[in-house]
Amino acid sequence: MNLLNFLWVFIGGGLGSICRFGISLLVKSQTSEFPWATLWANIISCLILGFLVGVNTQNLWSNQAKLMLMTGFCGGFSTFSTFSNENFHLFNEGSPWMAVAYITISLLTGLLCIFFGLRIGQLVGS
Repeated sequence: MNLLNFLWVFIGGGLGSICRFGISLLVKSQTSEFPWATLWANIISCLILGFLVGVNTQNLWSNQAKLMLMTGFCGGFSTFSTFSNENFHLFNEGSPWMAVAYITISLLTGLLCIFFGLRIGQLVGS
């Protein structure tokens, strides 16, 4: 086990978390019941991760770069725990249809962004 790998994930995760926080400041979710900031952070993270995976189809990146960008940055930028908490609150506060819409939109757009990011990354990486 290489302890530097933990440092790479730590650096990437910190940068991803800062970006997620920046999105939350830009997209003021307080003006709406719908959790737009988390949705945008997760969608953008999926697009970035798909792109990074696509670019790396030739395995040109070092393990450290993959740990920092894919595991660290995208892991810190996206947030499943906040997504789950927001859905819990939507259900708990009597907005089940908004929770179902949030879940559906998140999953479908996340999968589409992975797909399109992967395709764009493969074009760039070849």
